[in-house]
Amino acid sequence: MNSQTSPALRNRKLGDLDVPAIGMGVMNFVHAYGPPTQRAEAVRLVRHAFDRGVRFFDTAEVYGPYMAEEIARDALIGVRNQAVICTKFGFQYENGKPVGLNSKPAHIRQAVEGSLKRLGTDYIDLLYQHRIDPEVPIEDVAGTVGDLIREGKVKHFGLSGAGAATIRRAHAVQPLTAIENQYSFWVREQEPEVLPVCEELGIGFVAYSPLGMGYLTGTVAAETELLEGDLRAVFPRFTQEARRRNWRVVELLRQVGLPKGATPAQTALAWLLARKPWIVPIPGTTKIAHLNENVAALDLELTRDDLKFLEDSYAMLTIEGASSGPSQLAQIDIGAKEGTSSADNHGLSPLPGSKMGAPR
Repeated sequence: MNSQTSPALRNRKLGDLDVPAIGMGVMNFVHAYGPPTQRAEAVRLVRHAFDRGVRFFDTAEVYGPYMAEEIARDALIGVRNQAVICTKFGFQYENGKPVGLNSKPAHIRQAVEGSLKRLGTDYIDLLYQHRIDPEVPIEDVAGTVGDLIREGKVKHFGLSGAGAATIRRAHAVQPLTAIENQYSFWVREQEPEVLPVCEELGIGFVAYSPLGMGYLTGTVAAETELLEGDLRAVFPRFTQEARRRNWRVVELLRQVGLPKGATPAQTALAWLLARKPWIVPIPGTTKIAHLNENVAALDLELTRDDLKFLEDSYAMLTIEGASSGPSQLAQIDIGAKEGTSSADNHGLSPLPGSKMGAPR
């Protein structure tokens, strides 16, 4: 596979926001997959991504907490106006640790002021509610973000972990630019309702964990030992037996990509990009080689036959294990289907203490 990617990374539209077709998640440096990366190394990698044409960077106050926003700030010094920076609010903190959800209007404003300071900027390009708070009507959240947009502190509004009904309610108050939910070749829950609603309303979709939390890269085999602090160790889909049983997914990606000189990761990203022109994956990584590999996925062209083979073959598989743990899934607005209320369906409740689990 020849690398012909342009510096602009072939921009796509999230609503009316122009972004590169592949972005970068900044969470991995500080959370979820093992020990934190050294700050200087993290800054160097984010700046390398910028130099490779990536302009869309995804972070959140809860990553660290706070450290991922500071990494983005330090990496983008001098080029901030050329970057699209996303961050998120929605958690309550005690002694510097997340202890539950809080999207009350006053707390949103407090969170935004903190993010602006940590990001070293006077505006946030795309502000997400990180998780739907059942104690606060989504209309109040949308209205508060709308006020922040009118004040110039925020440019665009998004939701993360949101279901179809919640998306409609929020969009009716303040138009949404993007929905950021988990979506990948082996996580398909967004397809029946959320993606059709996004298409109907002209809302972009940002796919987090587009490489299946690393599994779709083909580097997390059954025998792979997960590092201390890696939350995947308690996820049902990442037990040793589940990783062994699900390996056929990686083999499918390899079968399509190998003749084209592509890795399973590149094939998984190319598959996502082929789904809709308004879908943008944001893979995270702590390695320059992997960043380069992700960017090069834009040069992989999957034919109609390739895509049909992947879909037909995937339909014959049974994927073993939930993609996340119970505490993570409890925070997702999966019950908010068309015609229902998000607060009435998924039973969200603040998690005790500091053991919030991976917000992504």
